[in-house]
Amino acid sequence: MSTNLDVALVVELRAAGVPHAYSPNDPEYVSSLLGFNRDISHTPEVVVVPHTVDEVVTTVTLANRHDLSVRVLGRGHGAQAPITDGIAIATDRLAFVTVDAEARTATVGAGATWTDVLSVASPLGLAALCGSAPHVGVIGYLLGGGIGPVGRAFGFAADHVRSISVVTADGGLVRANAEFNQDLFWALRGGKGGFGVVVEVEIDLFPLATIYGGALFYTAEDTPAVLRTFAEWSRDLPDEMTTSVAMLRLPPLPELPEPLRGRFVCAVRIGYVGPGDDAEALMAPIREAARPLIDSVGEMPYAEIGRIHADPVDPMPVMEGGILLDEFDAAAADALLSASGPTAEAPLATVEVRRLGGALARMPEPANAVGGRDAAYGLHVVGAPVPDLLHTVIPQVIGGVFSAMEQWASGTTQINFYGRANQPDKKPTSWPADITARLREVRHKHDPAGRFPYPLHGEAV
Repeated sequence: MSTNLDVALVVELRAAGVPHAYSPNDPEYVSSLLGFNRDISHTPEVVVVPHTVDEVVTTVTLANRHDLSVRVLGRGHGAQAPITDGIAIATDRLAFVTVDAEARTATVGAGATWTDVLSVASPLGLAALCGSAPHVGVIGYLLGGGIGPVGRAFGFAADHVRSISVVTADGGLVRANAEFNQDLFWALRGGKGGFGVVVEVEIDLFPLATIYGGALFYTAEDTPAVLRTFAEWSRDLPDEMTTSVAMLRLPPLPELPEPLRGRFVCAVRIGYVGPGDDAEALMAPIREAARPLIDSVGEMPYAEIGRIHADPVDPMPVMEGGILLDEFDAAAADALLSASGPTAEAPLATVEVRRLGGALARMPEPANAVGGRDAAYGLHVVGAPVPDLLHTVIPQVIGGVFSAMEQWASGTTQINFYGRANQPDKKPTSWPADITARLREVRHKHDPAGRFPYPLHGEAV
């Protein structure tokens, strides 16, 4: 229910030129706050849905006047806690995309998804370094680094950002790039949140119309052989090959292929940049591990890169977490099988191991704040979307999987894979200690009053 302050804020915002400002009294309030993770409900004092950058500037200026916190609701999977006070800015309507084909760049608004970018860039034969789920927002993905299905070939998506426009705590619109506001440019590429409201980015595109990719799906019975083969096979792959293996407990949905419907399956995901014959030669060991239920690997339009992982697109309740691994050998595969494989009674939707390294391990020039470059593999675990279990059994089960992998774990995580199932004190481990310290300095410099809260463990801001 609205308070007098909520209503007064909305009136003031609308009078200042921000027409789409809503209090809990307004019918648009709830729908404006809906995100992918339906286990999280936001209840800020006011939600603003800006249609222009000027409206963002005005909103932050008013937040300063009333000493209110400002948090951004993007279009990704990353919400980790409910917003219960201050102003929430939902970026949906800032969804513009323009492409300069000659310069091979795209200028992208805060509300755009990777699907929006692909739809403009792909007809020009250009590729954007999206993630496994192109339906998510561009900005949050970039701010955390961005590991995609061809990441080993090109590096983190944040490594290919040319400039970032951000509304800072003083209400100013600032452009950060290699020449101007260099500390902010460094921090925004990988440092995630707490620096301002990013309203626009300019990113590199690549002349890549097709890739060789897809997925191999195996039965539960063949999962142990596939996982052990993956452990050996993935170790020495060239940078052109990006791959992961996932154990999936799939629901009996009619939109799933019949061989997969309602089953436990193991999926090996492939994204190869280069000739198909070379990819096939590299894939021989994994193809020989077992006979797949489905083999969708082949040449594919880059625009359809989301088919490799086929991540869910419909909103759902989510509990997830991730850790980084120094190694993933046959013994690690066996430990993971014991904790979460087909014989384990575990309410888990996905247990995925991604091969990292390659270009992901190389720092770009100019350097950025992306963490996790030293890891060999990443482990990401998603609980079954069962509301009654999300806050009880599932976090314990995910924690048990992480404990089972402790021998191979680096003790760190990657911020875009840090989730509510991770321990709160693990959030700072998304970066090396020196980067974490520098990020704190940059946040304090540009937001000394904590207008954009981004707490790490044990901190108020």
